[in-house]
Amino acid sequence: MKNNNGSIFRPALVLFVLLSAITGLIYPAVVTGAAKAVFPAQAAGSLIVLDGTTVGSKLIGQNFSDPKHFWGRPSATSPQPYNASASGGSNQGPLNPALTDAVKGRVEALRVADPGNTAPVPVDLVTASASGLDPDISPAAAQYQAARVARVRGVPLEQVNTLIAKNTQRPLLGLLGESRVNVLALNLALDAVPASTTAR
Repeated sequence: MKNNNGSIFRPALVLFVLLSAITGLIYPAVVTGAAKAVFPAQAAGSLIVLDGTTVGSKLIGQNFSDPKHFWGRPSATSPQPYNASASGGSNQGPLNPALTDAVKGRVEALRVADPGNTAPVPVDLVTASASGLDPDISPAAAQYQAARVARVRGVPLEQVNTLIAKNTQRPLLGLLGESRVNVLALNLALDAVPASTTAR
């Protein structure tokens, strides 16, 4: 019987090389080129540049802990919070005692930072997202922190609330998603407030 291995191997090899070139080189190059042409900022990582220096990305949270800044959602990534190379949640269920203790500790930290605030703590300030990298908080979470930030910075609460409103992103087309506030963008806007501004 004639051996057909050669006749089978050659077209298989040609097809493998062809598909590898299309899916591994041509398609990614076309998609990347189109993305850079139509959505250049998003294709570059949605980076935020301040005075020529990249200070972060709109897509990845940062570990703000100073009381003069708004705080984002907790991050469960390791070995440090908001580690983009180790995205992931805590995988702790609602009945897990470790999650309960962590939430209690986060609530206590918020209470200590703002003792006069008796409002309910928004859930997104004490629970981590599935990615551990969430850059946004809810408007309610921003409003909860507004008085503390205004007091520590010595700026009018109305001014802080105005910045929150300006940095609140609404649902796409009024339907898709939820209203959210990018923490990095809000804190950069706060840092741009002149130091001479005083609370009234």
